[in-house]
Amino acid sequence: MLQWLLDSDPALRWQVERDLAHEPPEVWEATRARIATEGFGARLLAHQDPDGQWAGGAFFPTGFTGAEGEQPWTATTWSLNTLREWGMDAEVLSGTAELLARNSRWEYDDLPYWGGEVDCCINAWTLANGLWLGADVAPLVSWFSEHQQPDGGWNCEWVSGSRRSSVHSTLNSLKGLLSFETATGGTPASRAARRSGEGYLLERGLFRRLSTGAEIAPWITVFAYPFRWFYDVLNAADYFREASLYDGTAPDPRMAEAVERIRAARQPDGTWLQAHRHAGEVWFEVDVAAGEPSKWLTLYGTRVLNWWDSAA
Repeated sequence: MLQWLLDSDPALRWQVERDLAHEPPEVWEATRARIATEGFGARLLAHQDPDGQWAGGAFFPTGFTGAEGEQPWTATTWSLNTLREWGMDAEVLSGTAELLARNSRWEYDDLPYWGGEVDCCINAWTLANGLWLGADVAPLVSWFSEHQQPDGGWNCEWVSGSRRSSVHSTLNSLKGLLSFETATGGTPASRAARRSGEGYLLERGLFRRLSTGAEIAPWITVFAYPFRWFYDVLNAADYFREASLYDGTAPDPRMAEAVERIRAARQPDGTWLQAHRHAGEVWFEVDVAAGEPSKWLTLYGTRVLNWWDSAA
């Protein structure tokens, strides 16, 4: 399986070298440097507009009306998320932060790009992308403490009156806060907000309703790459793996049942299958069709189980 995973795009291969093959930094760093000039990374870079955006828009492509009912994945925020998550060196995008500050506005109220808007997922991605590219996104950090729900998490529907958290919104918010802490060490308020959000998910074992103990929904074990904004227990468990490594703490035992759900989805050959592709326009496909063994999901699943089992 390891050789199968290594035979992949640099955006995936360097993570396999680092997290599964345990190669020395000079090996995986050299592979990561190739993202800008080869494969997926180079292809996505080639779609960047002269004004710094992708597809002419902040969250949606220019001219998108929503009539087709599918979220396109081609605009600026989705493209930046992808390049950052793949490990692209920010120097390759030198000048992009300044271009977006001048040229990009949110579709919501025409707000300036690096100031964020009212959606907690969007603000989390803006925080992470801004830290990566060197934009001034410090004011966004306090937004998460100010907009945390009484139960400890977040919900992008707070503007419509929701006072209960969403697992999707909470996980995406946590990723943004962890990016801030990793880059800066965080603040007392940001660290408290992250702990509270993590507690919201852990109290639910990552997939159960606190009120009844029932599964939140069938999609909690439906694994599809790219994850986009969607929640599932593999996506969540990989966040907690990263947070645990950053914090220097052991895996939380409240995740045990969720981890076994991930283990149960592993095929006899050690792979995980792509469940489906999230509908919506893309620049190009980066993973296999539904029902086929996914190298991306196999990377995520294997490193989660390795992390969990190594602490047993």
